[in-house]
Amino acid sequence: MEDLSLHILDIVENSIRAKASRIMIKVMEDIEKDSLTIEIRDNGQGIDEDTVKKVLDPFFTTRTTRKVGLGLPLLSQAARESGGDVQIESEVGRGTRVKATFGYSHIDRKPLGNMEATLRALIVGNPEIAFIYEHKKGELEYRLDTKGIRAKTKGRAISKSSQEKIDNQIMGIEL
Repeated sequence: MEDLSLHILDIVENSIRAKASRIMIKVMEDIEKDSLTIEIRDNGQGIDEDTVKKVLDPFFTTRTTRKVGLGLPLLSQAARESGGDVQIESEVGRGTRVKATFGYSHIDRKPLGNMEATLRALIVGNPEIAFIYEHKKGELEYRLDTKGIRAKTKGRAISKSSQEKIDNQIMGIEL
């Protein structure tokens, strides 16, 4: 994957397959500490301890449609290439947390990519899921919560009819 937003998309799709109804995505750019942290939390089915130990192996997958699972191993590789790491915590029935850290100024750190397009695809494609996106860079902070958007659209599902409201919310994410 060429940029980190595609890794985020892949991990969030795992959360969706795990039947999460609430997914939080945090991006923290700390230039002073020379770190970029991406954290994705969900309230999905969670995974057992034995499976957590295996998910970074590219030849392990819980999917039946193929024999490899490359999303988390590729994210882990990208983090390690920039001097970072990946941590995975999960509890069956409660959800999963994936936290990836990267060396911010490391020459091998992939660019963050197009978070606007990633968020738009996730939100419009999954109107039943509550998404929270937080992005911090130095003193700047941005937060998007689809629960708030739904309140403004009077509870209607987020769809193409509410795309303009979503676009107006997402347009502020470039920090």
